[in-house]
Amino acid sequence: LIFSSIFILLLSPIFLLISILIKITSKGPIFYTQKRYGLDSKSFRIIKFRSMSVLERDDQECLHQAKYNDPRITKIGKYLRMWSLDELPQLFNVFIGNMSIVGPRPHAVSHNEKYRKLITGYMQRHSFKPGMTGLAQIYDLRGETKELNDMKLRIKADLLYNSNWDIFLDFSILIRTLMRIKSKKAY
Repeated sequence: LIFSSIFILLLSPIFLLISILIKITSKGPIFYTQKRYGLDSKSFRIIKFRSMSVLERDDQECLHQAKYNDPRITKIGKYLRMWSLDELPQLFNVFIGNMSIVGPRPHAVSHNEKYRKLITGYMQRHSFKPGMTGLAQIYDLRGETKELNDMKLRIKADLLYNSNWDIFLDFSILIRTLMRIKSKKAY
């Protein structure tokens, strides 16, 4: 609560600048919300800066993950995603209590429904609050999951986090996240 409050205040000029850039470079809302599963599989709406020109309904059977050179991504969205700036509004999710700064990243509901049937232990990741960053992100297991093994590796990192959690691990993940804020896999 304290951490998110401080960062919301400190980053408010950046929030304003990004909001203006989104509005002048593409049509549509500034923010994008999507239903996700959180702690104990309770649903909540994740908040992001809109980075795509096409907004998919989150009740679709299967949402399409962003791909390299995805035509749906806006010009400004490309940079927001590359630098993870599209994730900043999740500080409001942290402030509200739906998310934590560190924890397993929440997936779209349709992806949860798909992968829970394919990966043993998948839903165990919901025994912790979802986070803005986590072990999977610092292990560079983010972005598109082209193969089932890509998601298996991500879930393995999430479960490793859950079984080894302590405050020092969270600080380590935060520091390593800041050192790797730019990602070639974020598209």
